[in-house]
Amino acid sequence: MSDLYARYNDVEKEIDAENFDEAIAGLTGIVEEDVSFVLAHLALARVYTKTGQHDLAIQHAEKACELEPTDSFNFTALSVTYQRAWAGTEDQQYITKAEEAMAKAQSMG
Repeated sequence: MSDLYARYNDVEKEIDAENFDEAIAGLTGIVEEDVSFVLAHLALARVYTKTGQHDLAIQHAEKACELEPTDSFNFTALSVTYQRAWAGTEDQQYITKAEEAMAKAQSMG
């Protein structure tokens, strides 16, 4: 498992350098090897948001919440992902979902 963390740390450097295609490839490889690697799902949500692929970003943010349903940070990240999807698409459903995710995060305290 520590190998996955080393790979994840390498991918974070790609994200920092805005090498998004390389980051997506690296993160996808990690989740294919271990679908429960929450950090990779959260990172994919960030990268897909940055590249305007909001549906994929939301899928990965939702997966992080599914894998760790008691972690308020994941729901905060999901809310941000929905907010950015709204900003990118102006689809009103995302604002409602963002508010719901934030309320859930806050209820966990």
